Amino acid sequence: MATKGSNSIHRSSSRPLLDLSKAEIQGNVEEKYPTILLPNQSDDLSHLALDIGGSLIKLVYFSRHEGQSTNDKRMKILKDKLGILNGNRRSYPILGGRLHFVKFETNKINECLEFIYSKKLHCGGWESHHSDSTNDQNAVIKCIHFVTKATGGGAYKFADLFKERLGISLDKEDEMDCLVAGANFLLKAIRHEAYTHMEGQKEFIQIDPNDLFPYLLVNIGSGVSMIKVDGDGKFERVSGTNVGGGTYWGLGRLLTNWFVKINSSFDELLELSQKGDNRTTDMLVGDIYGTDYPKIGLSASTIASSFGKATLENKELEEYRPEDISLSLLRMISYNIGQISYLNALRFGLKRIFFGGFFIRGHAYTMDAISFAVHFWSKGTAQAMFLRHEGFLGALGAFMSYEKHGLDDLMVHQFVERFPMGAPYTGGKIHGPPLRNLNEKASLENMCTEITAPVPMTPPGTTGLGGFEVPLSKGSTLRSDASALNVGVLHLIPTLEVFPLLVDPKMYEPNTVDLSDHSELEYWLTILSEHLPDLVDKAVASEGGTDDSKRRGDAFARAFSAHLARLMEEPAAYGKLGLANLLEMREECLREFQFVDAYRSIKQRENEASLAVLHDLLMELDSLDEETRLLTLIEGVLAANIFDWGSRACVDLYHKGTIIEIYRMSRNKMQRPWRVDDFDAFKERMLGSGDKKPLPHRRALLFVDNSGADIVLGMLPLARELLRRGTEVVLVGNSLPALNDVTAMELPDIVAEAAKHCDILRRAAESGGLLVDAMTNTLDGSKEKLPSVPLMVVENGCGSPCIDFRQVSSELAAAAKDADLIILEGMGRSLHTNLYAQFKCDALKLAMVKNQRLAEKLVQGNIYDCVCKYEPAY
Repeated sequence: MATKGSNSIHRSSSRPLLDLSKAEIQGNVEEKYPTILLPNQSDDLSHLALDIGGSLIKLVYFSRHEGQSTNDKRMKILKDKLGILNGNRRSYPILGGRLHFVKFETNKINECLEFIYSKKLHCGGWESHHSDSTNDQNAVIKCIHFVTKATGGGAYKFADLFKERLGISLDKEDEMDCLVAGANFLLKAIRHEAYTHMEGQKEFIQIDPNDLFPYLLVNIGSGVSMIKVDGDGKFERVSGTNVGGGTYWGLGRLLTNWFVKINSSFDELLELSQKGDNRTTDMLVGDIYGTDYPKIGLSASTIASSFGKATLENKELEEYRPEDISLSLLRMISYNIGQISYLNALRFGLKRIFFGGFFIRGHAYTMDAISFAVHFWSKGTAQAMFLRHEGFLGALGAFMSYEKHGLDDLMVHQFVERFPMGAPYTGGKIHGPPLRNLNEKASLENMCTEITAPVPMTPPGTTGLGGFEVPLSKGSTLRSDASALNVGVLHLIPTLEVFPLLVDPKMYEPNTVDLSDHSELEYWLTILSEHLPDLVDKAVASEGGTDDSKRRGDAFARAFSAHLARLMEEPAAYGKLGLANLLEMREECLREFQFVDAYRSIKQRENEASLAVLHDLLMELDSLDEETRLLTLIEGVLAANIFDWGSRACVDLYHKGTIIEIYRMSRNKMQRPWRVDDFDAFKERMLGSGDKKPLPHRRALLFVDNSGADIVLGMLPLARELLRRGTEVVLVGNSLPALNDVTAMELPDIVAEAAKHCDILRRAAESGGLLVDAMTNTLDGSKEKLPSVPLMVVENGCGSPCIDFRQVSSELAAAAKDADLIILEGMGRSLHTNLYAQFKCDALKLAMVKNQRLAEKLVQGNIYDCVCKYEPAY
């Protein structure tokens, strides 16, 4: 962060920097502990930004990730080998943390104030800094108060209230500036932000940031603004209408006795419309003509006159169903907005129309009505597109107005959206005071029908891929509106990069299985549900089986089951969904309940058993000729990949023998040809043909899978062979635990143990910094003078059985720049994802298929079939 002269102080290594420039005393300077205002405090403290509208308060705030030290000797050696620079490319850090999105009804502003106070957002996340002792001469700061960015009419209306209650000074930002800045940021930075909605079906649209402008932004709040956006900071309000969300809410109050009696919320009026039948109040084309009017493209069900039937019937207002009135009113306003929007787009020759604002609420009837109007008036040449963060454009734009936040430099691959535990219950509509600790969260009763709706906290010692907030003070059941808005927590991870060896990152799709097929989605949701009891058992055992771990395990099971139920109800609830996303959500949910590594003891036991027989395996391999050895190594990788606690069939095998017995059984069944068998092509690249010997690969990236036999008896012997040939080897492990996958943190210890049995591994591990204190003896009797090519370990940037090459760690991206061979091992990395991925270097994809449905779908085979897919550089 750029500091300003001597006006910044550093509290401690764990405290952020305070910017005291232009600090001034607020209130009575005669007070002993006067309040000090810090108008230039920057982003190292938690930012808060508000959009205070006539109906809703939208709040965006930022919480930081705590950095972890990487200054150990091993990491220094790794950085030297990979050429990773330590210096920042800017004088201030870009944000690393989480963006949270919260809303409140404006008429319940006290709830918003309580939320801000409980989170200490009114003083940047800091505690009050003063002493209770009246004799303390050094107590000069009563409480650190901050300027908070705000937009919307309420930023003026409620400025005094925020100052009196929280000491916050609202710095007013222009509403249109904020709307446009927020929309531009989301459309450029969030991969699946925009989507279409027709007849209840969502389709996510990938927007090319280089082809975004111009577009029409239609923001539907209490009223409607239509803004022509030509670029960053370049826009013009070209039209609008006073018939918007406020109109719907106001007329709803006047027209529905039900609404007046209960005095309910905007959301409940929307939910009322879901039970309505507008045919009782609207005059349809069929009512006039008795059939369609095809000559002008009108179906019999098209609304000819909103509320037109009321003119034909002698009924009192109370004789009409409130549900029907609500739906007719919703469609009338939505059709009107859609029509005016398209006509303005046509007026300026704009191809894209994006709709935002909390009037939409992700509501199916609203979006269908707007989409129908745009489609009808454009004769199918234009589409209405909606934004997942629709209501937060202004608040996000206000957040963007903080100086030196670094968000402008972040790109789509540096954002990860997580959906915490409360999301399935509340449709992602997050508000309310926070729970104080995990005990409150884990002890929720009747959670599947009614909850206090927590959203999870980052456990100590993790990388912060969570966040602990709370939706509704009194939770709700799973919403009947399947299209309800779901907004997660945006994780800003500046260290993520696009994998540089992808042939075409824009065309790359990691997920192999298409979950837009409902039968496919239902199958995999069922698989995850059936695996849940065993996973809970392992998670509880990993924490010693204590009462606390059992309580958390039960809460995890109910929370994850709610996610699965939500996705069964509405597959697009959390954006575009792939199998990799499902698996990652499961791991995230475990971490939310502080199960950091559910398979920790199992992995340790299997590693020890495998290491005990490694020496014999290496001796066997060394006795083979070159060609036989290479085949045996690949067979060994495939055979060892059978150990997978994510597969029900493989879990059943564990009850039939020891890890070594199962490994030998698997090796004995390695009969070629395999279901996908490119071994001969790989062998020719490695060994050549005839007298022609190819050059060895410069550097190989080995994406390892499971602990135990998989890494020790499968991938490490293959790595050893590559090292013997003079190829640098980088073992790529998970950043965070997932099932029984080996992590990058665990790999150095495994390599160190393996190196006790092999001089090749020892020398390479020393060169790569994995053995900081080098061993001195030659351990396997080898007399070869071997080149000191390094064996290194890097983390992949994720905590899932799968990998998305659009978001990998900066260390992996650096290692890839000199790599000319990739080996992807395991179902998650080479079947669930990346089976069809194309790379600029040679790629070998190895896996045993441990699911019958996947075997049939992907390779037209059976369970336990093997895949050895070799693809030369594209």
